[in-house]
Amino acid sequence: MKRQKRFEALEKRPIHLDGFVKEWPEEGFVALEGPNDPKPSIKIENGVVTELDSKKREDFDLIDMYIADHGIDKSNAEHVTSMDSNKLANMLCDPNVPREKIIPLTTGMTPAKAVDVISKMNFVEMMMATQKMRPRRTPATQCHVTNLRDDPVQIAADAADAALRGFPEQETTTAVARYAPLNAISIMIGAQTGRPGVLTQCSVEEALELSLGMRGFTAYAETISVYGTEQVFTDGDDTPWSKGFLASCYASRGLKMRFTSGSGSEVMMGYAEGKSMLYLEARCIYITKASGVQGLQNGGVSCIGIPGSVPSGIRSVLGENLICMMLDLECASANDQAFSHSDMRRTERLLGQFLAGTDYISSGYSSVPNSDNMFAGSNTDAMDYDDYYVMQRDLKVNGGIVPVKEEDVIKVRNKAARALQTVFEALGLPKITDEEVEAATYANTSADMPERNMVEDMKAAQDMMNRGITGIDIVKGLYNGGFRDVAQAVLSLLQQRIAGDFLQTSAIFDKDWNVISAVNDKNDYEGPGTGYRVSGETWDKIKNIPMAIDPSNV
Repeated sequence: MKRQKRFEALEKRPIHLDGFVKEWPEEGFVALEGPNDPKPSIKIENGVVTELDSKKREDFDLIDMYIADHGIDKSNAEHVTSMDSNKLANMLCDPNVPREKIIPLTTGMTPAKAVDVISKMNFVEMMMATQKMRPRRTPATQCHVTNLRDDPVQIAADAADAALRGFPEQETTTAVARYAPLNAISIMIGAQTGRPGVLTQCSVEEALELSLGMRGFTAYAETISVYGTEQVFTDGDDTPWSKGFLASCYASRGLKMRFTSGSGSEVMMGYAEGKSMLYLEARCIYITKASGVQGLQNGGVSCIGIPGSVPSGIRSVLGENLICMMLDLECASANDQAFSHSDMRRTERLLGQFLAGTDYISSGYSSVPNSDNMFAGSNTDAMDYDDYYVMQRDLKVNGGIVPVKEEDVIKVRNKAARALQTVFEALGLPKITDEEVEAATYANTSADMPERNMVEDMKAAQDMMNRGITGIDIVKGLYNGGFRDVAQAVLSLLQQRIAGDFLQTSAIFDKDWNVISAVNDKNDYEGPGTGYRVSGETWDKIKNIPMAIDPSNV
């Protein structure tokens, strides 16, 4: 057939590299309102839930049982379930109905009821609700700090760079798992050099991640995954109870943590049970609530390509973020996975959370170019910084970061690299050369770094763990090496774990170690003139992007 030239040209556009699937409910390829989703219902007899979402107690699977016994406010559940879902949806997006009046209703919903309410709302209405329902008044965002070679010097420099730009939480992982201890201490030292009070984590296998936290190498965790069907859970040798136990282990040592879920995981693993992605994700959110965990990373996350492939999928992703907030949980709302070849579509994915504001607009904005991102790339990366700054400026939105000066970045990257050099020497770890410090100061990617002996690094990392090195040893190394301000910052981070105040819902620190959380920074949005507004010093920083012409210099 002779082709029409415009169609030929369009088929070469990046969007055609993305994957799309027509709805296939039997295998879970439906975003929401699936034909096999249960109808909302609940019956409570003598304080025990005997029916949940059209299923009798004797037919409950382990997820139903856990949610029924621990995840729903039974005092209001029957009343809320009987309410009209359209009315509840209207209350959610109505700025005249304060958050504090809605939470007692939404925490009494069943998973199917929450999904039914979300299904009544369009994307803009969900954004209106998100603006009001996020627990913390002040929005923020989180970043990834990784590199292809697990180079610790580059991690430290990039962490300091990211802290200067305003990320209050930073996450690293490994290309090679045995590098985890070195990556964990590198991101912590770098972040505290850039700005005291930044929380850091190292995402690895759960037992090792907990060990790193208990040693004082990390301050929080979020890669504790929960799932929406029993088969997926048990395939991973887990149950909701084992995840709840793990959560208590973190809390007992003053470590902040949140669970991770995200629609599409059950489809990817082949056990969606014919239910919609949003319904299964709602079950994950209720497991989080039932476990007493303060927050959740959700919004498709690493499975975003699956909801992104079906009709209304990106809408349902914002819906799952909103359900998380409806249960009064901290919401780290993803935007953390490379999901499209189309720049326009990448921006579409971001805007719901960016404009409405969430506790963490991205639970992983890549602070390095995506070629160095060991989380398989992010929806936004370091090459998007200037575009992101301009979007904040254009729309007067606080997206969580601020412009920086090149000379300030150079200075802080160099200091972080030198601080890590001192700690490595103090702990008897493989030498960091002056050449590496210089390279990390000016590097963009790991291609700009000299190669290290990775075998020796990995041996040293294991030896460090065997020797029982802790965060206090890092403090001593920094102090004795002349980096007393960084030593004090790391010590303060360890001390905060004793106080435990940053275990409050949606907690972050400012540069003076004041906790900002849903307790003392409660979202009070009730329409124009209320809630969070960009102003003062933050707006001044957002306005003054480096590429703007200063009339006084013309």
